Amino acid sequence: MPITEKDILFEDNHLIAVNKRAGDIVQVDETGDEPLDEQVKKYIAKKYNKPNGAFLGVVHRLDRPVSGVILFAKTSKALERMNAAFKNREVKKTYWAVVRNKPEKEAATLIHWLIKNPQKNVVTYYKSEVANSQRAELSYRLIGHLDGYYLLEVDPITGRSHQIRVQLSSMNCPIVGDNKYGYPRGSRKGSICLHARRLQFLHPVKKEPVNIFAKLPVDGFWERFEHM
Repeated sequence: MPITEKDILFEDNHLIAVNKRAGDIVQVDETGDEPLDEQVKKYIAKKYNKPNGAFLGVVHRLDRPVSGVILFAKTSKALERMNAAFKNREVKKTYWAVVRNKPEKEAATLIHWLIKNPQKNVVTYYKSEVANSQRAELSYRLIGHLDGYYLLEVDPITGRSHQIRVQLSSMNCPIVGDNKYGYPRGSRKGSICLHARRLQFLHPVKKEPVNIFAKLPVDGFWERFEHM
């Protein structure tokens, strides 16, 4: 499905942010499905009548089954500066996750060491450092519950692959639909209830605060949590 104006959360001469749909891949992979960066390039080329295409830089990524705010750079200067901002942890990322099991603590910080198996695309967590592992840290708090489901707001401190999914699973709170990390069944739509809710950073060129906010997907389940 092509990107349209309603998918755009923020745009100026330097950056464009999209409310990613669960199931979209950010960059090309072995599936051959059209990636989100190509869809956004087409959107820009059509909107601004650029027959030779448009520059677009991938600043960060979201897992395929995850929805929410994803940011791209429209210039090489913005790409370089935003890459540095993410690397230096100057970007605040906030996620919402729905789980079935209530966490023991309503708010906590989780620290693990993660190792990814690229062949199986699965991450394993360890409670202490092991060889070739990466430190992962996040904080969460319980912000609502509805019909036996619990809504967590998650602030990752580090940006590791599958980090939120595996760390929440480590405390017996797998994300709804995430059968890769312990939820009993997957979603028929190939989505999980993890949504990149907000992105906050200093604009790479204008040096002004930017706060980008993404509404929840409308799928008969997620949107019931919108006003919590």
